[in-house]
Amino acid sequence: VAKYPPLEENVQRDADELATIVYTSGSTGKPKGVMLSFYNMAYAAEGGMEVLGVSSEERMLSYLPLAHVFERTFVELASLYAGFHLYFAESLDTFVQDLQRAQPTLFLSVPRLWVKFQHGVLQKLPKKKLDRLLKIPVVNKLIKKKILKGLGLDKVKLAGSGSAPLASDVLDWYRNLGLELLEGYGMSENFAYSHMSKPGRSRTGYVGESAPGVETRISPEGEIQIKSPATMMGYYKDEEKTRETFTEDGFLKTGDKGEIDEMGRLKITGRIKEIFKTSKGKYIAPAPIENRLMSHDAIEMVCVSGANQTQPHALVMLAEESRPKMADEAFRKEIEESFKKLIADVNKTVDPHEQLAFITVMSDEWSIENSFLTPTMKLKRNVVEDAYQEQVENWYAQRQPVIWQ
Repeated sequence: VAKYPPLEENVQRDADELATIVYTSGSTGKPKGVMLSFYNMAYAAEGGMEVLGVSSEERMLSYLPLAHVFERTFVELASLYAGFHLYFAESLDTFVQDLQRAQPTLFLSVPRLWVKFQHGVLQKLPKKKLDRLLKIPVVNKLIKKKILKGLGLDKVKLAGSGSAPLASDVLDWYRNLGLELLEGYGMSENFAYSHMSKPGRSRTGYVGESAPGVETRISPEGEIQIKSPATMMGYYKDEEKTRETFTEDGFLKTGDKGEIDEMGRLKITGRIKEIFKTSKGKYIAPAPIENRLMSHDAIEMVCVSGANQTQPHALVMLAEESRPKMADEAFRKEIEESFKKLIADVNKTVDPHEQLAFITVMSDEWSIENSFLTPTMKLKRNVVEDAYQEQVENWYAQRQPVIWQ
């Protein structure tokens, strides 16, 4: 670098100039290029540190793709602002070892990893046995500490989850271990700066209050709309989509449905693009049903579908520890009985038109490599539905509560 003179002396950019283009995950369609200004990025990074109370003493492990908006916010900017210690994961295969090496005090992750951690623990220590041990005062603290240390999370002061809803059972499970897992909400279009739960003010199923400078409202149709200095300039080379995404008074249409409680905490109730209509003319939001199904220890991922069918159905991918047993007849019988009960339990909690017709246990593994998941491990619903479109009619024709792919 020293061999060459700078291309331009004293480069200084205006706050409202384009700084970067971040592409959306593509979980609901083609990725869009989000244009962000220098001011958008600076405001989000400073505001995020204020909300989380980040100091130079923190330790954080980076593991998501560096192009992801969350990594851009915290790894690229917040770490420089605060000067905290930053570690990088070698790979997802070494993730737990990397956590134990980094000993993070700040750990923000995605739902699938929180679920995988939980399943890993329950594989070694079944839930009923763990619950019994946690009720014994003498061993309660010891067990909690041992589990968190085994996960590399025993030094964590602030734990968060974002990018998709996390089942309330999973949240409560971690909180029962003494880790106050807080949900947050943000998107590429506002540089991941929108909502965050606060310690002592969190509510299960809610993603927290508006961050400083963020205005939030619910439209008459139930859509969450947000306005803040971190909101994007628009979509790259797509003026029409930009116009569609903003209201006349400058609020960003998030595409998510939600509600706000009396303390200003936001709850995500579904995604508008994910809502489908059955042959009976009833509309169904899959996310709440999926969250109920995710309470089962053997399920790692689920996709509720059923457009133009009489009732919805669920496609489930078993947890990593359970998948190798799928050929075992005794295991299959056990899963079938367990899933029959799960369907019955879930169907009691939803409206008649939302009740599941069946669960299909998938032999396919959904991954980033085969394009079923985004780089942040969110399910690409349209890809999943397209992949099994030709098999759906046969599944309905079987009239069985549990079907194996």
